[in-house]
Amino acid sequence: MDLYAPMIGLIILGAVFAVFSVVVSTVIGPKRYNRARLDSYECGIEPTPQPVGGGRIPIKYYLTAMTFIIFDIEIIFLYPWAVRFDHLGVFGFVAMVTFLFLITVPFVYEWRRGGLEWD
Repeated sequence: MDLYAPMIGLIILGAVFAVFSVVVSTVIGPKRYNRARLDSYECGIEPTPQPVGGGRIPIKYYLTAMTFIIFDIEIIFLYPWAVRFDHLGVFGFVAMVTFLFLITVPFVYEWRRGGLEWD
């Protein structure tokens, strides 16, 4: 347990600092609310009115976001595999080829369906 004491202490210190910062900023911070401050901000342009029901957002935004997340996860798994490649042997190689195949199939599907084209 002695080995974990510094790490536990650092986690507790970080949590106390985070809670303290939020509480102090709400107590001490200015409370000047006006129409401009409460209005949504769209790059200096007057906000456009929202249609009834919230409107529709094109699915391409979600597809792009999901593709970004998938490639982030892929890199997170590929880096440690590449570092320890010589120790993993054939099993590690087959596991990574399977993983890359499972990542590539939906990407190719999305690409073929035109999900990456911006009109």
